[in-house]
Amino acid sequence: MINKKVTNVQEAVTGVKSGMTLMLGGFGLCGIPENAIAELVRLEIKDLTCISNNAGIDNFGLGLLLQHRQIKKMISSYVGENDEFERQMLSGELEVELTPQGTLAEKCRAAQAGFPAFYTPAGYGTEVAEGKEVREFDGKMHVLEPAFKADFSFVKAWKGDAAGNLIFKGTSRNFNPNMCGAATITVAEVEELVPVGELDPNNIHIPGIFVQRIFQGEKYEKRIEQRTVRQKV
Repeated sequence: MINKKVTNVQEAVTGVKSGMTLMLGGFGLCGIPENAIAELVRLEIKDLTCISNNAGIDNFGLGLLLQHRQIKKMISSYVGENDEFERQMLSGELEVELTPQGTLAEKCRAAQAGFPAFYTPAGYGTEVAEGKEVREFDGKMHVLEPAFKADFSFVKAWKGDAAGNLIFKGTSRNFNPNMCGAATITVAEVEELVPVGELDPNNIHIPGIFVQRIFQGEKYEKRIEQRTVRQKV
C-alpha cells in the first residue's frame, strides 16, 4: 500500500509557488482547509488564482489571503460575507470570474473524471455565455464549459488513512469531494489520521487514488459565519 502521509502542513504544501492556480474546498467556512490556508499566508506567495465557492470572511479562510493581497483572481459562485472581496472586486484590484454554483461544482468534477468540457443550460443568454460555444440539445440551448485546470487542490476531510482514503462529515461534504483528483496534486488535511485498514470501506467517500498527500491538521477553529440561536422563552 502506498503511504501518502506527510509529516505536517509545511511538507504538504511543498511545490506551491506564486502564480499557480489552486482549488480550495469548503462552503462558506464549513469544511475549509484551515491549516493549508494559514500556511499559504505564511509563505507569502502571490498572484494566485483561487477556485473556491466563495472567499471566506474578512478575517478568516481565504479572506486572509485577500487581506495580504496574495490572490490575483478569484473563480467563485458568489462574493458572500466578505467585504474585502467585494471592495477589491469593485475597485478592479481583483479579477473575479463569477460562475453558477452548479457549474462550478461540475467543472471540478469534470476535471476529476478527466472530461475536458461539458454542456450545461446554466448561463445561456447571460454574460456567463459570452465568447463560449453554444449548442442545441432537444430544443434547449446549452453552453460549453471547460473543466478546470489547477496545480494544487486543498481539501478538508473529517477522517482519512495513510493511503489517502477520505471520509467527510456532514455539510463539509460540499465542494471537497469534487476537488479531489481535480488538480495535478491533491492535498488532504484531516482531523483524524488512522492506519490503513481502520476505515470501513463502505463509508469511504473518496478513495486514495485521488489524493497525493495527506496530513493531520490541528487547532481547527471551525468558525460560524452568522451564528443564529433561538431566544430564551
